[in-house]
This record gives sequence, structure tokens and C-alpha cells, in this order.
Amino acid sequence: MTADLSFDYIIVGAGSAGCVLANRLSADPKMRVCLVEAGGSDKNLRVRVPAGILSLYGDKTYDYGYMGVPQPELNNRAIPVNRGKGLGGSSTINSMIYIRGHAGDYDDWAALGCAGWGYDDVLPVFKDLERNVLGQDPAYHGTEGELLVDNQRDPNPVSRLFVEAAATQGITPNDDFNGAEQFGAGIYNVTQKKGSRYNSFRAFVEPIRSRPNLTILTKAESRRLVLDGNRVSGLVIAREGREETLTCRGEVVLSAGAIGSPALMLASGIGPGAALKAAGRTVHHDLPGVGQNLRDHIDGMITTRSGSRMTLGLSVPNLPAILASPLRYFGMRRGMLTTNYVEAGGFARTRYADDRPDIQFHFVPGYRSHRGRVVEYGHGYAIHTCVLRPRSVGELRPQGNGTGFEIDHRFFTDEADARVLVEGIRIARSIFAAPQLDAIRGKEMLPGDKVQSDDEILAYLRAEALTVFHPVGTCKMGTDPMAVVDPRDLKVQGIANLRVADASIMPTLIGGNTNAPSMMIGERAARAMRAAGKDTRNAA
Repeated sequence: MTADLSFDYIIVGAGSAGCVLANRLSADPKMRVCLVEAGGSDKNLRVRVPAGILSLYGDKTYDYGYMGVPQPELNNRAIPVNRGKGLGGSSTINSMIYIRGHAGDYDDWAALGCAGWGYDDVLPVFKDLERNVLGQDPAYHGTEGELLVDNQRDPNPVSRLFVEAAATQGITPNDDFNGAEQFGAGIYNVTQKKGSRYNSFRAFVEPIRSRPNLTILTKAESRRLVLDGNRVSGLVIAREGREETLTCRGEVVLSAGAIGSPALMLASGIGPGAALKAAGRTVHHDLPGVGQNLRDHIDGMITTRSGSRMTLGLSVPNLPAILASPLRYFGMRRGMLTTNYVEAGGFARTRYADDRPDIQFHFVPGYRSHRGRVVEYGHGYAIHTCVLRPRSVGELRPQGNGTGFEIDHRFFTDEADARVLVEGIRIARSIFAAPQLDAIRGKEMLPGDKVQSDDEILAYLRAEALTVFHPVGTCKMGTDPMAVVDPRDLKVQGIANLRVADASIMPTLIGGNTNAPSMMIGERAARAMRAAGKDTRNAA
């Protein structure tokens, strides 16, 4: 038990942004910092070994395993919302892909009223965080930061065939999606160290966790904020079977992600007044944007069964290689256990695109089950295609008079998303039809040869589309009436001593994976907080 439960800063969530904040804020030895995490340790081989990712999704130890409400435009299916639980947050269960998004995405933020968030503003922050060991262009990459960015140790040869096949369709090879040009196909750079997962906790907190002014509370569920009028003075947590109150002399920062951060505010009576009242909750502060503006990358898959053992797969002929894989991994950091499964991919334009790619590919050099199983017998390959800037906007809303909530993506409520994804599936099929894949060609299991017209592809997507787990926007920054935080400092509108720093503050969804952008947001928040603290001390 912690004797003194009073702190200068309390950070809710030890994920991508929260770990950056814990590092930066605890660098001042005068400040007592508490990092609160509902999950436990990340020290598990299934977390550290890249191929272990398949065993993490749906495991309640590491995954909250939320489920959205039935989606009318997706045949009333409830869509899973996998979010990381434990030190490292979602960076503990993600695919370790290092992507920042398109430069234009950040310029869009600035144009929406978020001054200081344009690409020229955020690029130096990305560089400061990065320890790039690939010798990539220093105009876009840093080498002195904590987050190690490397090549995959031993990508499957089929992943390179995918890159060659994409080139036949005009999607040119690209070995740096974070450089001057995002468009193209290539093997993804990853956040790994010597073939091992390098999540936000390993990068930013593990090296400094012995700081005497840093307290890390694990298996501590955040229940509600303590409010004195419109001022936050603490946090109620539950651990070891009882509730405790953490007292905050300074500020509480919500870094629990696009689901956890708005959920905690709603549980504390901060949010849309009418919705809170309808759920039977007391309204402490009517802030209409909390939980609104939910956006995510909707995704469709093509999966092909192949007889080629070049691909990853579970089969009797492949059994010797499977049995030898631990020796190859722990001896040389090589072999199939180094895979993150979505080894290759890229960015392309449909005919609906503007000046930037509007779809992203995640290529799997192994068979993805046509029945939704985690593991399926046999060999093959698959490709996921997602809509990068969906126009459909959902919400997270309170449910009942406790801490419950509902996640409603409202996928395909804007028909433009369906049109983009249908064409994305067509482009992905054209890549798979290229001669470079002739040697491993097999039977398309999903959508299947009989699915050819736009209407047929759309019907398939309504029946099978999921997400690539990039929810954002539910505590968006901005200057309009639905903004939750101020873009200057990420302070919550109308509430003192409370900030939000995670993917929930994104006003729109960036074109790419959201792990690295969340770290950038954490860094920006930490800089604003340290500057504010310095100004306060100087004034005193």
C-alpha cells in the first residue's frame, strides 16, 4: 500500500501517451507523479515476442475487449473494440507499426482551429521522441529519442512479393512511409528492439521507474474524478477490493484513450447534460462534446488459401519449422516468431481521393481464417484494406446511473465510406492478381469468386467488415461548441486542473496507425504542463 496518496500530477492510463507524460513530468524531482493503470505488468513472453500478438486479443488480462452496439448498416452486427490493458496500454497489444499519418492530416487540424498543430509544428516533436536506427532521412527522423524504430528482423518472403505485386498496379515501393511521401507499398518499420516489442512503457517508463518521485499503481481501476465545484482535486480508484482517493495538488491528466478518457468524464458527471440526465446521473458540468466525434478505420479483408509453405501457417508439413521457431527466435531473433503478422502494406488512392492516399493496406503472409478463428489450419495470405478518413461519426454515451457506456461507431452512415472501401477491395484484388503471386496462388475464401459487382462487395462488407482498432476523437480539441479541450494546452473546457492527452483529442482521424501520434500528443501535453509549472514558480 502507498502511505502518501497525495500527488502533484496524476496520470490516468499507462498507455502510449501516459507513459510519455510520466517520463517528462517526473523529470522534475520536486513533483510527485502518480501513473495509474487498471491493468498489470507487460512482462510476459506473449507480449514481448511479436508473434504472441494473436494470443493477446480477447485475453481479459491484456485487452478490455469492449463490444460496440449493433450497427444497422453492418447487418446489425456488434463490432469488437480491442483496447490494451496493462503497462503500455494499446502499445502492448498492437502490431508495432510505426506510422505518423499524412502531413496534410495535421494541417487539417490547424485549419479546424487547432493552431500550433500543423505538420511543421508536430514534426519536430515526432523527431524528438524517435530513436531511428535505420539511417532514414534526418529531415524527417530523429535518433536521440526513447522510442526505438527499426526494421522487422525476418519478414516472410511473401511480404516482399506483395510489395512487388503492388508495383504492377502503380503503387510504387516505399521504404519510409513517414518521410517525404506516404503513397506506396513496403515492409512496415516497427517499434521493436532486437526483434522484441518495444512498447511505450519499455521506451519511456521502464528506464526511469526507480525515480523516487514516481509512483506506479497497477491493477487500479479509475472510478471517478473528485470535483470541488468545477475544480478537480483528486481521483477515486478501486484496487485490492476497495476504493481509495488519490489527492491531487496540481493536475489530473486523462490518458486512458478514446474509450477510457470520455468514459471517466461521463462517470464523473462531465459531459452532455441531457444524456447524463437520461442515464440517471448527476450533471456536474454540461460539456456536450464528451464522447462525441468517435471515428475509427473501418476495414475489409480478402483472405486466400494457398498450398505454398512459403506462407505462415499451421500444417503437418510445417511442423518441423514450428517446433524449431523458439530456438531460432531466442537464439538469433529470427524466424516466424518475429512476425507481427501485418508485415507489409502501404497507402493508395481510390478514385475518390484528393491529394493524399485514402486507403491503407495491412498484408498478412499467412492464412487469415474465413470463419473468424484466431488460428486456422493451413496456409495462405490475406490483406486488410481500411478507409483512412471516414466521414461516418459515432459516439460513446453513458448507460445507466453507474459507470457504464455504449460505443456506437455508426459505420457506413455516410455512404462515401462504403464507396471508398468497395473500391479499396477492388484495388487489393488487383494486387493479388499480379503475376508476382502466381507461385503461391490459391483460392480466395473471402469475399470469394462469386462476389464481383459493387453491390456484392458492399453486401460482403456489411456482413464481415471490422476495424483496425484506431478509435479517436471523443474528447476533441478545437474552438467550436463541441470541443472538449483547448488546443493550446489540452485543458478541459470549464474544468480546472484537468487535461486530456491521448488519441481522444484528435479532431479528425489521421491517415495511418495511431500509436506514434498518441505519443506525440503526450509529449505536447507534458511540455505545456512543465511550461505552466515553470511560469507559476517564477511568478511566486
